[in-house]
Amino acid sequence: MTSNILLKYFPNTTPQQQQQFEQLPELYNFWNNQINVISRKDIDQLYERHVLHSLGIAKVINFLPGENVLDVGTGGGFPGIPLAILFPETQFFLVDSIGKKIKVVKEVASALGLQNLKAEHLRAEQVDEKFDFVVSRAVTRLKEFYPWVKGKFNKQSKNTLANGILYLKGGDLEEEIAESGLAVQQYHLKNYFEEEFFETKQVIYVKA
Repeated sequence: MTSNILLKYFPNTTPQQQQQFEQLPELYNFWNNQINVISRKDIDQLYERHVLHSLGIAKVINFLPGENVLDVGTGGGFPGIPLAILFPETQFFLVDSIGKKIKVVKEVASALGLQNLKAEHLRAEQVDEKFDFVVSRAVTRLKEFYPWVKGKFNKQSKNTLANGILYLKGGDLEEEIAESGLAVQQYHLKNYFEEEFFETKQVIYVKA
C-alpha cells in the first residue's frame, strides 16, 4: 500500500504534502521499534488504517485557515498529524495522557517540519484553551468522551459545520449513540473510500 491511495482520494495535495505523507512509514517504523504506538499488524497498512482513516474527517469538513483543532487521545498522532499535513494553515493541538506517545508525536512532527502542530502530555480535562473543533479516534464511548471536552469550544462558528466534535468510530454505534443522549450526525466512510476496511467506519459529528 503506497501513498498512491492518498492521491486517489486527495488529488489536490501539493508536492510538499505528498512528500510529508511519504515520510510517514519510515518515521513510524523507526519510532514504533522503540515505543510501540501502532500495532505490529497495522504498521504495514499505515496509509489505509491510520493515515487515510484519519483523513476521513477531511471528507466531512475542510478546516479553515486560523481555526484551532484539539486532538484528544492522539496516541501516535492520529488523526492529528495527517490532518495537520492536509490543512497547513489550521492550528492543531494534540494531547494524550501517555507521555511516551507524545514524545513520538513531537519527533514525527519535527521531522516533517509541521509548524502548525503542538503536542503535550495532558488529559483532555487539563486543557484550558478554546477550540473550533475537537477530533479523536475511538478513545472511549461517546457518553464518557463528551464531558471531557464539553466546555472547550469557541462560541462563534465560521465553518460549514458549527463548532463541535468529529469522532472517528467503527462498528454498530446505535446503542452507544442512544446511551450518550447526544444529537449526532453520522457520516459513513464507505461512501467516500472503497476499501473494505472502511465498511463499518464512521465520522460522528456532535455540535458543541
